[in-house]
Amino acid sequence: MRKLLNEELNRKSLDEFKQASKTSIVVVLDNIRSLNNVGSVFRTADAFLVEAVYLCGITGTPPNKDIQKTALGSTDSVVWKYFPTALEAVADLKKNNYKVFAIEQTESAIMLNDFIPGKGEKLAIIFGNEVKGVQQEVIDASDGVIEIPQVGTKHSLNIAVSAGVVIWDLFQKVSPT
Repeated sequence: MRKLLNEELNRKSLDEFKQASKTSIVVVLDNIRSLNNVGSVFRTADAFLVEAVYLCGITGTPPNKDIQKTALGSTDSVVWKYFPTALEAVADLKKNNYKVFAIEQTESAIMLNDFIPGKGEKLAIIFGNEVKGVQQEVIDASDGVIEIPQVGTKHSLNIAVSAGVVIWDLFQKVSPT
């Protein structure tokens, strides 16, 4: 097998990306401390044509060299918006008919592999702080909670890894392509 050259990958130009139909997913980052994690989420959002990334609370916003280090320009392709709190983002999403799910470990959480979105449903997924997770008040305002099944000795994944796992799974379930 021969490794493909970059020009053989058929990547979209920035204009083609902006014109492309998006996956009906909005990613909400609530109080994410690491700018590298923020940049990584932007890159994943670009890879799977995510509709938008909402940045909340202390989460850093572009332009920022530490976000750019991992985003590699995806802050230019992916639509983003800042909200002072995740509760304000959730209210905005619900007003626009999104089903909002926190990605967290709670009682009655739906395991990601068992989660089946409704046909044509617009989804928003909330990822919380690296230490404290999604705030309880944000969980309470959500329509539900999705948990990533884990079977090792640790009970958490890095936020950028969690976002990659969940976005990829949902992309497969809702992508129009």
